[in-house]
Amino acid sequence: MVTKDNKYIEAVGRRKTSVARVRLTPGAKNSVSINDSEFEKYFPTKELQRTVLSALTDTEEKFHITAKLSGGGISSQSEALRHGIARALIAHEPTLRTKLKVKGFLKRDPRAKERRKFGLKKARKAPQWSKR
Repeated sequence: MVTKDNKYIEAVGRRKTSVARVRLTPGAKNSVSINDSEFEKYFPTKELQRTVLSALTDTEEKFHITAKLSGGGISSQSEALRHGIARALIAHEPTLRTKLKVKGFLKRDPRAKERRKFGLKKARKAPQWSKR
């Protein structure tokens, strides 16, 4: 979604039970703030930081990214944020669609935990069978 005065671009990214509401604002350099805290504090490991920023490698433009994250764990939140950033980049510059699609950043990963069924110990694990 693009605002009326074109100040920022808004998109939503999802993964498992995590939801990321992302706003991209053109800026002087790439900077990210999540839930009003610093990017490095919210995602402490380099792997999670790389996951989030991998969507920005295809564009030369610089953005200030603000995001509201909720639900899920820290790993699924990082992938939800990447999904939201990729969607916002498409709204800003439609030519990036093919590059991001090839990398798989535009697909909402449908894998989630399966619910527990009645009579079973977990989603599929059944109690041990005994003859007598």
